Amino acid sequence: MKLVVVGLGQCGGRIADEFARLNSKAKARRGMTIITGCFAVNTDAADLSGLSSISNDHRHRILIGARKTGGHGVGKINELGAEIAKEDSDKIIENLRNTKKFFETDAFLLIAGTAGGTGSGAISVVTQHLKERYIDKPIWNLLVLPFEHEESTEERTMFNVATCLKSCYSVADAVFLVDNQRYVRKDSSLQSNLSKINSMIADPFYNLLCAGEEKKSKYIGAKLLDAGDIIQTVVGWTVIGYGKTTAPLFKLPQLRSDFRKKGAEIQKGIQAMDEAISELSLKCNPADSRRALYLVSGPAKEMNMDMVKEIGEYMRDIAPEAIIRNGDYPRERGVVDVTVLLSELSNVEKVRDYYIRSTDLIPEFKKRQEETEDKLKALNDVSKDIPSLL
Repeated sequence: MKLVVVGLGQCGGRIADEFARLNSKAKARRGMTIITGCFAVNTDAADLSGLSSISNDHRHRILIGARKTGGHGVGKINELGAEIAKEDSDKIIENLRNTKKFFETDAFLLIAGTAGGTGSGAISVVTQHLKERYIDKPIWNLLVLPFEHEESTEERTMFNVATCLKSCYSVADAVFLVDNQRYVRKDSSLQSNLSKINSMIADPFYNLLCAGEEKKSKYIGAKLLDAGDIIQTVVGWTVIGYGKTTAPLFKLPQLRSDFRKKGAEIQKGIQAMDEAISELSLKCNPADSRRALYLVSGPAKEMNMDMVKEIGEYMRDIAPEAIIRNGDYPRERGVVDVTVLLSELSNVEKVRDYYIRSTDLIPEFKKRQEETEDKLKALNDVSKDIPSLL
């Protein structure tokens, strides 16, 4: 499957940078293209300068709203981010269209952090404009939810998250939800944590995108998982998970089958599935999903019918009402890994919580604004008899 990836704002741009890295990895190691174009869009020029994998030119690193912001961002005001995106959406789309392999694209993936200003405000606007132009291609959003400390210390964060979630869900074909807090490593530095988190968000997409682009027959699975399967699965609120276990690089031929070794092979797949479910990008109840997908990847000799059957039964148990699609990809060496998608989630507790908390904050915001205006008016009234020097 081939994607056009657009990162909006600082968070979105850095994750898009990781997708550009994955594409370079796919080209170098597997001889395939999985990202037809990778772009970063921002109102802050410094953020665009900090990227490493996205092409360093004005067509791929797109600065918008320079007249209004001076290239220094919107200061967490996502209404301003949305306004700038409306004005400059044609500029963004024109740059997307000029990429060489644009019309080979199967879907668009737009990425943003929900708590900021530029990404949070712009992503739904750009999504809407793309849908009006390209009605035959799915347009997905990947939204990154804030850390716990951001929620507790910055009230504006809650408002930005809620408005971003509501706006994106109303226009995107699917919304991938990613909770930053689930990826935190407590003992790591801030820079190391953020870099690692961005990598962990992008990495689960690697085999999923590569499987359908494979050209070498020995690496094509018995049950191929292609773009059509993914597009039919990814709808509405969606989460992604990834898990892996080690597998021997070399195996000596066995004269007789050993039941213990057979059981160990199956257990590797179950362990990888366990990890994928426990490391879902957002805490949710898999039983609430109406569509699901899993891809098993590993050495061809490690994957067998019993393993795939056990993993399938596992998925059916945790998502009993879901339409389940699956595939295998005999490509990896030294590991057995499982990628899981749970989609069309009917109940997302975290999203509901943001909506409720934001609704409670709106009257408080209005009250504070009125109090501020009253105080300023009173101050002006006191000074009305004082002459001005202007």
